[in-house]
Amino acid sequence: MISKSSSIAWFTRGDLDGFFGLFVDNLLQLMLMGILCKLFCGFPTEFITGQVLPGAALSILIGNLYYAWQARQLAISSRREDVTALPFGINTPSLIAFIFLIMAPVYQETKNYHLAWQAGLFACFLNGVMEIIGAYGGDWLRKNTPRAALLCALAGVAITFIAMGFIFQIFSNPLVGLLPTFLILISYAGRVKWPGGLPGGFLAVVIGTVFAWTLKYLGLVSFNVSTDPILWGFHHPHPVPQDIFSFLTSPTGWKYMAVIFPMGLFNVIGSLQNLESAEAGGDRYPTRPSLLTNGFATLAAAFFGSAFPTTIYIGHPGWKAMGARHGYSILNGVLISLLCLFGGVTLFLRLIPQECILGILLWIAIIITAQAFQEIPKPHALAVAFGFIPAFAAFVLELVVEPTLQAAHVSLAAAAPALEESFHLRGLISLSQGFLLTSMIFAAILVFVIERQFQKAAYWCFAASVFSFTGLIHAYVLTADGEILNQFGFWAAPDFGVVYTLIGAILLGLYFREQAK
Repeated sequence: MISKSSSIAWFTRGDLDGFFGLFVDNLLQLMLMGILCKLFCGFPTEFITGQVLPGAALSILIGNLYYAWQARQLAISSRREDVTALPFGINTPSLIAFIFLIMAPVYQETKNYHLAWQAGLFACFLNGVMEIIGAYGGDWLRKNTPRAALLCALAGVAITFIAMGFIFQIFSNPLVGLLPTFLILISYAGRVKWPGGLPGGFLAVVIGTVFAWTLKYLGLVSFNVSTDPILWGFHHPHPVPQDIFSFLTSPTGWKYMAVIFPMGLFNVIGSLQNLESAEAGGDRYPTRPSLLTNGFATLAAAFFGSAFPTTIYIGHPGWKAMGARHGYSILNGVLISLLCLFGGVTLFLRLIPQECILGILLWIAIIITAQAFQEIPKPHALAVAFGFIPAFAAFVLELVVEPTLQAAHVSLAAAAPALEESFHLRGLISLSQGFLLTSMIFAAILVFVIERQFQKAAYWCFAASVFSFTGLIHAYVLTADGEILNQFGFWAAPDFGVVYTLIGAILLGLYFREQAK
């Protein structure tokens, strides 16, 4: 217990430990952002360094400084020295989802990285708006959306688009990628404490990088690193509201609402859960200002050129156990921002092989997938498994069927008759359209059926019906040149809409029968 605010130290030894862990986590995510945006969205390095990273820096700085101030105020008001600030940074699931499910498809369709970036800004902006709305209605969302529905939608993306895609790259160059990958798994899964308290992810990347460069010097392996120049210099944030608002009246951005809406919902409820986790650890923070700051930091990211939302991180109890207070949040916000603003990320991209970082993505993928089963009531595992199916359909279509046909120089339209006979192509495409939203709906329906809450299950069926009729899920047009286009508008996928309505009616009948009993 303390009596004066002046007695509260701004920095402690534990803040250094906490800062190092959070800083490394943020740095690795910035590197992943740079690599993935360049590989899958065509972003030039100069554009990433001069526009995207400065916007990310501003949003990260806003959140870290606010949550540090919030923690200090709580320490003063409660007269405690053990208050830990909420960890904060770029939202990894949104980063992955926005790149692979929004920005990369736009780039593949148009070969215009600027349009892909604008689509990402639009998605980030809407996520920020949802987070602000969630500050006032988040509890209602949490009450009416099963956790299994949110977790399985994200886990489906994790186990397919993240894990399956990148594990192939790791195993194609095992001398470079396999060692750091297993060091990451050993560190995190085994909760191994390394000498000097070094974070496992940091140690794995350093050891993997040294090992890879040694083998390359001996002529035993080859690997990819950035060959772009290190862009030292001050890169200040540029406001880009016109790039966001141009998409508000364009169908290009709105057709990805089946991705944007579930991710925004996931972020809001995830933040609420992280606030609960902090309260369980002894630090009770008010919900509304915490979520509002989360939302405004995301809006700042979008308005200044970063397409990636920021969020309250999971793991508050871990930082608290390390002895971190509020100083670690200040250090992280300031130094990560300086790294972004002065081009420091390009240095790390020149030094570290891609395969040494992919283990982090693999860990993220498997932990997200595992949480979908671990963080729910045991009977709901059935619903999670059901919710995975649309994601696998999208993975097979986008990363197996279409690339194979492209490699064979055969259009999807030309191959469609044969694929329909042997592969049920129409079903595959229908299930893949709006699959993130479909995953959530499937799991939610089955959760409420398992719980015999037939009325709520019916409401989710009616929602699926509306989404089908309007084209958010299942609707598509296959063009003559083999391109799959979203189809929006009334009566877009009537077959699905009618059937979901009938299923909802049956569930309502079951509900009324239960009430009569």
